[in-house]
Amino acid sequence: MSQTALILIDWQQGFDDLDYWGNRNNPDAERNGEKLLTHWRKAGQPVIHVKHDSTEPQSRLHPDHQGNAIKQALAPIEGEPVYGKNVNSAFIGTSLEADLRAQGISRLVLCGITTDHCVNTSTRMAGNLGFEVTIASDACATFDRSLPDGRVVPAELVHDVALSSLNGEFAAVKTVEQIIGSASQG
Repeated sequence: MSQTALILIDWQQGFDDLDYWGNRNNPDAERNGEKLLTHWRKAGQPVIHVKHDSTEPQSRLHPDHQGNAIKQALAPIEGEPVYGKNVNSAFIGTSLEADLRAQGISRLVLCGITTDHCVNTSTRMAGNLGFEVTIASDACATFDRSLPDGRVVPAELVHDVALSSLNGEFAAVKTVEQIIGSASQG
């Protein structure tokens, strides 16, 4: 049976600074991500962590900032690889694709922060590279976004639009419960 890798994207402490990032949706995202991670580890399936290593010194995600660290509840354990990236895609500037292919992994489940940036970009790229991708919709979150004219798009709408643009084209969008249920049956 082919393995499915869980890829946890940018679960970094720096995203907890709401004074810096602004309003966020889905306060249960981390709890849902933990549930998925616990299930994956118990099933003995591959777990991969990705973190954003910003090149901007003032960023909460810069390697010199404490916010670069992965949140404790979602942190890697021994044997789980961590890929550092400095762009939105987990596949650019990393060996992630080559490593997945070397392990014969063709199915991926993604979750993390932010739905519309790094999760979205990594999902699109994974789909274009031929991976079968599922996104855990309730284990992702994002922030309000502003348009050039000053209008603010609420985080929940940004989240929903990002997921709807991926669903059926680049990935299957499912809840953590649906993913765990499917994995248990498969």
